[in-house]
Amino acid sequence: MSQSHSQSKSFGNHVLAVGEILQDRYRIVSQLGSGGMGMVYEAVDLRLGHQVAVKQTLSASQDLCKQFKHEARLMASLNHPALPRVSDYFTDENYAFLIMQYLDGADLAETLARQQGPLPMRSVIAWADQLLDALIYLHTHDRQIIHRDIKPHNLKITETGRIALLDFGLAKSQGANCDDNETSWSIFGYSPRYAPLEQIQDLGTTPQSDIYALGATLYHLLTGVKPPDAVVRATALIGAQTDPLRPAHAINTGLGIDLSAILNRAMAQNPADRYATASEFRDALRRLGRAEVNEGLEFVAHKAPSEATVVEVNNEIVAAAIQVRMISRAGAHALAAAFVILLTAFGVFCRYYPWRLPEAVTSMAAAADNLPESNTGVEEVKSVSQGTRLKKSVRRTSKH
Repeated sequence: MSQSHSQSKSFGNHVLAVGEILQDRYRIVSQLGSGGMGMVYEAVDLRLGHQVAVKQTLSASQDLCKQFKHEARLMASLNHPALPRVSDYFTDENYAFLIMQYLDGADLAETLARQQGPLPMRSVIAWADQLLDALIYLHTHDRQIIHRDIKPHNLKITETGRIALLDFGLAKSQGANCDDNETSWSIFGYSPRYAPLEQIQDLGTTPQSDIYALGATLYHLLTGVKPPDAVVRATALIGAQTDPLRPAHAINTGLGIDLSAILNRAMAQNPADRYATASEFRDALRRLGRAEVNEGLEFVAHKAPSEATVVEVNNEIVAAAIQVRMISRAGAHALAAAFVILLTAFGVFCRYYPWRLPEAVTSMAAAADNLPESNTGVEEVKSVSQGTRLKKSVRRTSKH
């Protein structure tokens, strides 16, 4: 521990002062926040020259130090875009410290407090998709990890617009690859209004416990109202009263009933009634997103102009290299109006313009009139569909 650290009285009161240096390496810049088990600071890594987050236990309890060690080893094994990286762990004067990736910005609890209302639905659903991808990663890890503390306070939006899941202080891991003394090791704790009943009553937690917490968190983000506590809901159920959990669309009319149904299932009191996996939860939200996109589209059939190379071979028309140009509804209306105008103009033109046959046709007709009756010529004029040529044939009968 550095000299400036040992001379500080604040360390004995569990709070680090700005400017203090830990391990001759990490200089404290500011306090970011505190929780039930620790304090978090912004610091500078003097060796590497970048910002880090320092998490410190609030007491010298051996159980807390063991939990910090467990959290450090757990997070060091993870690699996911929605999870912060851990770079160091140490103890100092019986206090444990965890060095993590620093994420700038406010957490979603602070964002909700400023917003004083629901957050944009599209943003929340996008964050939910990223969080569920992280939960799929955690729940299917070789040491299955259950976060057990998903709430707005533990969610932060990064500079790139992605969401990050923080604070694995209550996380539980288990699996064949972990040490026997760490299998399913965790400490008891929960966050009211977001934790499921089985966690509050310490009956054991499963991946469905994270699904409940995420559902409760999404409910808060989409409605701007915290969901009722699971114990309050259970009490109402026992007393044959109405579930105090109001449908999300009844609070925020901009939400659909299908989204409310998805949240209600995620927050079912019985874990067996929730989504079986985070993947199933994510698929339900994605199906809803696709349905909303399709409902917002209007499909109108229009005749589209085409471009093609047309060749006539042996009285057969062959078309090739057809390219259809899609036109919008407004463009179709404009084309229709132009066609009507052209048709009207053509009608007026035909009505008042004195039509005359070409001189060649007129001279041939006059010559035919001067022929004897026995040699009467019959002139046939055939119109071609393309309107590009006239075919003329004259049949003359032989003299008898």
